[in-house]
Amino acid sequence: MNIYNKRSLFRRRDETGVYRMFFFVVLILAGIWLIRSVQQGEVKPLFLPTATPTRFAASYTLEGDAYFTAGQLTAAIDAYREATNVDPNNADVWAQLSRVQTYSTALIVQREDLLARLDEAIVSAEKAIEVDPDSSNAHAVLAFALNWKASYTSEDRERQALLQKSEQEAVRAIQLDNTNVLAQAFYAEVLVDQQKWTQAQQVIDQALEADPSLMDVHRVNAYVLESLGEYALAIESYDRALAITPNLTFLYLRAGAGYRRLAFESPNEEVQKQLFEKSLEYFAQTARINAQLGVKDPAPYISIAKTYSQMGEFFIAIRNIQKAIEFEPFNPVLYGELGVLYHKNRNYETGILALGCAINGCTGPESCDGRGGCGPNDTEAEVQPLTLDGSTVYYYDVFASELAALSTSKNNKCPQALEVATIIEASEYIADANIAADMAVVRTICSFTPETTETGSTPEPTIEPAMLEDVTPTPTP
Repeated sequence: MNIYNKRSLFRRRDETGVYRMFFFVVLILAGIWLIRSVQQGEVKPLFLPTATPTRFAASYTLEGDAYFTAGQLTAAIDAYREATNVDPNNADVWAQLSRVQTYSTALIVQREDLLARLDEAIVSAEKAIEVDPDSSNAHAVLAFALNWKASYTSEDRERQALLQKSEQEAVRAIQLDNTNVLAQAFYAEVLVDQQKWTQAQQVIDQALEADPSLMDVHRVNAYVLESLGEYALAIESYDRALAITPNLTFLYLRAGAGYRRLAFESPNEEVQKQLFEKSLEYFAQTARINAQLGVKDPAPYISIAKTYSQMGEFFIAIRNIQKAIEFEPFNPVLYGELGVLYHKNRNYETGILALGCAINGCTGPESCDGRGGCGPNDTEAEVQPLTLDGSTVYYYDVFASELAALSTSKNNKCPQALEVATIIEASEYIADANIAADMAVVRTICSFTPETTETGSTPEPTIEPAMLEDVTPTPTP
């Protein structure tokens, strides 16, 4: 008889199921918590890129300093602006930005852009003072920016007001810190523009003795020497500034302009030629530095053109202005300079086209005509007209004179010539004897009927407008 084991009436329950259920509940709750944490940003998802560390203002400032020393002023301005964004309550950063903004105007050709940049520099300096009213550097750079703006202001009352404000800021900077050499240098520059040459010399001598390591001190010393007619000594001071900052191209431009001035005043033809060549070396070095830095700056080519123009080499001068227009085909000042050079080279017809672009503005195709035709590196550009002021009156003068001189019965240019003459006569510049004489000749020519002046051939202009003496602001060669 088979006997089987009896099955227990009370079987023990399987406890593993309870633990398994508890584990799944915990897992579900953990998943819900993880999802909510990710959504709220408390937990970061895997495989995200490593966060970029935040840069300090000092890092951007050092970058700006490096760019400034390298001659890349636009990049320096961008770096200092980033520094002000990171640390907007740092007066020194705002002051550094203002200083570089002011210096950058030395490389700007068009007056409107130049004045706009100076206004930016003034705003930056005023922000520095707002942040720290007792910052000597902030008041010093405001004096600097105001003074350079005064150099480009033709209205005498406004200019004097800017100079007075500039002097007040410079004096305040020195009162706050009488050891601030930068403030002393900028104060000396203001004194030169106020024609206080003896006092300017005393102040800059103190700055040189206190700290001859600053570029600004040597630059201002050169400016003081220029105002005293000591151009050779001024060039030496510019060279010392260049030894400190060898890539600041506006220093080369100023030194080159000094050699050009010495050449112009030299009675010896051989010495004059050598000085002109030395001038061209400095301008060529500027162009080489710009090429290395990838900077498309027309300034050195304008300076080269002015030098060749003084040497009587008008064709080479024209080629250099055309090169400058490749960089800024929209700039009416360059067309004005080109028109004057065509005039000197007796290419009056093309000169009228270039001056017409400068004074009346022109379309893209007309801009090509104004520059003597567009080459492979040229682009058409719409050119806005120049208003009449101290820097453009010579363009108006030559334009009116050429229009009157080339007017014939078949191509009567007198209405336009008289229109330009009327604009000049209604301005303060008619007080200049040379300009008044030129406008009198324009009206005399155009007072005759076309039939009485028609000779059957294109008439040669009978007038050569007197070259107005250039009033060169501080940073412009």
